[in-house]
Amino acid sequence: MTFEPAPRRPVYIVDDDAAFRRAVERLMRSVGVTAVSFESGPAFLKAAPDLADGCVILDVRMPGMGGLELQKQLKLIGFKRPIIVMTLKGDMETAVRAMKGGAVDFIEKPFDDEKLLDAINEAMAMETAPVHDREGMEAVKRIARLSPRERQVLDKLVAGRLTKQIAYDLGISARTVEVHRARMFARLGTRTPAEAVRLAVLAQLTHVHDRSPAVDPPGKVVSRALPK
Repeated sequence: MTFEPAPRRPVYIVDDDAAFRRAVERLMRSVGVTAVSFESGPAFLKAAPDLADGCVILDVRMPGMGGLELQKQLKLIGFKRPIIVMTLKGDMETAVRAMKGGAVDFIEKPFDDEKLLDAINEAMAMETAPVHDREGMEAVKRIARLSPRERQVLDKLVAGRLTKQIAYDLGISARTVEVHRARMFARLGTRTPAEAVRLAVLAQLTHVHDRSPAVDPPGKVVSRALPK
């Protein structure tokens, strides 16, 4: 992929794992981007008012002040930089909460370098609300293509349910869930549950902001890694 470096727009890394911070710093240097690390939520919160344009990579699971609480505190002080949250693989509930709290994207750990760079590229392009709004409207259109059953499966994914749990909830076999999920991915143009969940949350947030009836928020149906 081609990464467009922005030396004057640094990436801020907030994570209590020193090895992870060093790894991301090396990756940023390799593409010509300045990285600034913080080992805790309070440390970043103290520095946030004086930080220049850029984006934040935030781990949601940290001792003391976790990522979700830090998001709340940043919102209170009017912090406007785009935030990418890091979640454990399969932790859809936390990812959904983070995006509803204002994160522009989430990435599941472990992840590869290209996915992280893609997410940063997108975050850097989301400095203005219209860009994010356009992405949300596109998400609404994609989700409107789903069949009722595919929408039910998507809503269960958003709720963090696994295949066997979805099958139990909907009264169908796990194999049938997998078939519907594959069709859902094809209609949405996604490849992973995380990508599908991200679209669903963007669509829900667009629905809330625009009061559009096009897409119901997840749960309303009974039983139911970037802009350049």
